[in-house]
Amino acid sequence: MSRKLCHSPAPVRTIGVIPARYQSTRFPGKPLALICGVPMIIRVLNQARLARCLDNVIVATDDERIADTVRQAEGSVVMTDANLPSGTDRVAAAIAHIRADHVVNIQGDEPLIDPLSIDQAVGLLRDDPRADMATLATPITDITGLINPNIVKVLVNRHGHAVYFSRTPIPCPLNQAHLDISRYLRHIGLYVYRRSCLEHLVSLPPCWSETVERLEQLRALDTGYRIAVRVIDRASPGVDTPEDIAIIEAMVNVT
Repeated sequence: MSRKLCHSPAPVRTIGVIPARYQSTRFPGKPLALICGVPMIIRVLNQARLARCLDNVIVATDDERIADTVRQAEGSVVMTDANLPSGTDRVAAAIAHIRADHVVNIQGDEPLIDPLSIDQAVGLLRDDPRADMATLATPITDITGLINPNIVKVLVNRHGHAVYFSRTPIPCPLNQAHLDISRYLRHIGLYVYRRSCLEHLVSLPPCWSETVERLEQLRALDTGYRIAVRVIDRASPGVDTPEDIAIIEAMVNVT
């Protein structure tokens, strides 16, 4: 009588990827901008390394200056094609030859990113078998944030999945009496993908809503993928322009 061997499934391997390109319209060389003497990309890398759920963190870049800086900090780096159209494409290219079941796209311009937020997003995808992706959101606290097109809003259904992302308030109140700002959510641009979902998305052309809103995540909704959303208390500040560096440095000095 033969004995059938039972193999336990391999543990899920989760890789964090920080896409970083040197060229930027508003802030060329942003990843190497110094924040209290430390390059921004290294601050992001060090914060991501503190996330308990990540088996490894990789910087994906097309620039040797960024790559050398990461290597000097004993970080992992993958060189990617300079002609890739987006950070998502850079993330997918970075893990092409690496074993990864879940992939986290970590924004390279958030030097104060909370490692716990990464763990929360990864845990959300692991705990929701119906979801193909996971992301984060935080409550909007004032009317300025609600109407600012640079602050992306997300509408979430009762199952905790994204219905739509927009630069305009969603849903749009026709009657100001129905305007309850506390119900509106600001999207935080951290994404966790199942590998198959990520690879499929980067193989597709942009959809109409994505082109109109200039929001890549709409491609996933248009394709029929489910995006789980966890609401957290606050978002970490990002760096968009050189003027933002002073704000971040003040926060670093306080801590």
